[in-house]
Amino acid sequence: MKFLLVAINAKYIHSNLGIYSLKAYAEKELRKKKKAALAGTGKLVSGVAEAGVQGAEWASDGAVVTETQSVAGVSSGQVQVEIAEYTINHQMDQILQDIYRRKPDVIGFSCYIWNISYVMTLIKELKVLLPHTDIWLGGPEVSYNREEILQEHPEITGVMCGEGERVFASLCDYYGNDTEGEFDSTPPQPIDLSSLPFIYADEAETEQGTELVPNALFQSLRHKILYYETSRGCPFSCSYCLSSLDKAVRFRSIDKVLKEIQFFLDHQVSQVKFVDRTFNCNKSHATAIWKYIAQHDNGITNFHFEIGADLLGEEELEILKNMRPGLVQLEIGVQSTNDITIKEVSRKMDLVRLKEVVQKLRGFQNINLHLDLIAGLPYEDFESFKHSFNEIYALYSDQLQLGFLKVLKGSAIAEKSEKYGIAYRSYPPYEVLYTDWLSFDEILKLKQVEDMVEQYYNSEQFTCSLRYLLTYFDTPFAMFEKLGEYYEVHFEKNKKHARIDRYRILLQFFRDFFAERPELHTEEQILRELMTFDVYLRENMKTRPDFAPDVQEYRDFFRQISREMGHHGEHIEALSVRSWKLIRDMGIPVQTWNTQAELPESVQIVGFDYNERNPLNYNAAVYQI
Repeated sequence: MKFLLVAINAKYIHSNLGIYSLKAYAEKELRKKKKAALAGTGKLVSGVAEAGVQGAEWASDGAVVTETQSVAGVSSGQVQVEIAEYTINHQMDQILQDIYRRKPDVIGFSCYIWNISYVMTLIKELKVLLPHTDIWLGGPEVSYNREEILQEHPEITGVMCGEGERVFASLCDYYGNDTEGEFDSTPPQPIDLSSLPFIYADEAETEQGTELVPNALFQSLRHKILYYETSRGCPFSCSYCLSSLDKAVRFRSIDKVLKEIQFFLDHQVSQVKFVDRTFNCNKSHATAIWKYIAQHDNGITNFHFEIGADLLGEEELEILKNMRPGLVQLEIGVQSTNDITIKEVSRKMDLVRLKEVVQKLRGFQNINLHLDLIAGLPYEDFESFKHSFNEIYALYSDQLQLGFLKVLKGSAIAEKSEKYGIAYRSYPPYEVLYTDWLSFDEILKLKQVEDMVEQYYNSEQFTCSLRYLLTYFDTPFAMFEKLGEYYEVHFEKNKKHARIDRYRILLQFFRDFFAERPELHTEEQILRELMTFDVYLRENMKTRPDFAPDVQEYRDFFRQISREMGHHGEHIEALSVRSWKLIRDMGIPVQTWNTQAELPESVQIVGFDYNERNPLNYNAAVYQI
C-alpha cells in the first residue's frame, strides 16, 4: 500500500513543512506499534525500510526547479509513505505524469489558497488516470467547508481536519490494516509539539543515540532555506487571520529546540525560517532561543522570525543589539495605524511602542526589518491608508510589504463581510475588491503603489535616488502614486523592466514630472549622480550607465587611487560635493581611505569594495577618499 503525500508549493515557498511532519509522525507511530506487537519476542526491529532520495530538475517558465522526493518510507505493516513536492510553476502535465508513474494507492494533497484551484483541477485528471486511487485532502483551505467540498467533488475520498499528524497516522493504520467501513476524520485533540519528530533528522537512527542524524531526504543541508516550528496557535484574535481560531499557544520543549537549532548550525544551513505566528509571545521561550543563537553563531546561518515588536522588552532588545549583523531578520505586522481599524479587527497593538522599538532596532544596524500593511480593512479609507503608509514608511524598514485583505473561509472578518460591505473575489486567494470605505478604483491605485514599492523600494537598489526624489513630494505615498500613474500611461501592464531600465525610467519620470519647473533642470545632474552611486553600490558594472555623468577628466586620479587601495578600490567614482553631502546625510555607512594623491577640490572621490559587503542589503563597502 503506497501513500503519496503531495505538496504544490507557491513559487516563494521552498518546502512544505506540513507533509514532512505528517510523514515523520506516522513513521514514529507505526514503529511504536510494531515494537509493541513484537514485545517479548526477543527480535530487534526498526520498523523503517532503507530510505533513498531521488531528485529531478524540471524547467518551468524559464526557471529551473528542483524536486526531491522519498522513494522509500514506512514499511511497517503494509503502508509505504512517499513525498512529492512541486511548485505552481510546474506544468500540470509534468505533475500528472510524475504522479502516474509512481502508481500510488492513496494520495494526500496539502491545500492552501495559493494552490487549491490547481489541486482541484489536478485531481479530476488524476481520477481518470488512476480510477482506483483514493484521494484525500488536508490543510486550511479545505477544513472549514469540508462537507461542501465532498459533495461538489465526488472524486475526493475524504478530508483530514485539524492538526494533521494524528489524523494521518490513523489513516495510515486504517489502510495498512485493511479496515472495513468509514474512516473517522474527526479532529483529535491538539498534539503535544514535543512529541513530534524533528523532520530534518532520521528519527529511527537518532533513537539509537544522542546525536541527530540527518534524514536521507535532507542530506544536503548547506546553503538551504529550511522551515522550522517551535509553537502553534496565537494568543491574539485578529479577525482576518485563521491563526486566531487557535488561541491555545503550545510550545515545543526548549531543550529539544536548542538541540535542533544546533543541528542547523552544525550543518551550516543558509536560513532557518521560524513559522511561529508570533514568535515572542512568550518572553522566556524567545529569549532562550535568541541567547542561544547569539552565543553559538556559526557566522553563516540566518534566522527569520515573525514577531510583535511592541512586545519586545529591554532584555530582548539588548540581546538583539549584540548579534552579528545578518544573524536574524524580523518580520513585523503593523497592518494599519488607524486606531478604529485596529480595534475593529480585534488586533492588540501598542503603535507608539512598536514605532519606538522599530527605531531602536534600526539604530542597531545589524537586523533586517520587514514591516507589513494590509489594505481593505474595516474603517480604512483611501486617505486613512495613505496616512498608515506614510507613517510606517517613515520608519525606513528594509522591506515594506503592501498587502491586500484576503477574506479567508472561517475567519471572523468573513462572517462580518456583509456588515463591512466587503466584496471579495469568489476564488482563491479571496482578495478584497472593495469595501464601504474603499472603492475598486482606489484598490487599483493601491495596486500601482504596491508595484512601485516592490520595484523601487523593496529591491534596495535605489536607496539614494528615492530619498532624493522624495524631497520633491509632500509624502512618500504621493511619490509612489505619481510614479505608478506614470508607469500606467507609458508602459504595458505587467511588463518587466531590467534594473538599468528602471533607472532610466526614474530619470525620465523626473524630467517629465517637473517639465514645467525649469528651475529643477539643474537638479537632474544630482539625480544622475545619485543613481550612479546606487548602481555601483550593488555591483561593478562592466559598462558605464548611459545616465552616469562624464568623469573622464578624473581617470588619472582613479588609476593612482586604485593602485593604492588594491582590492579595496574595485570601482572609483567622482561625485559633486553636494551629492556627497546628500549621501552622507542619508546615513550610508562610509569608511575613510587616506591617499597621497593631490585630489581635486571640486569633487569627492569615492571607492567601492565588492569583497566587503553589508550582510543586510549586500551593498559594497564605501570609502571616502
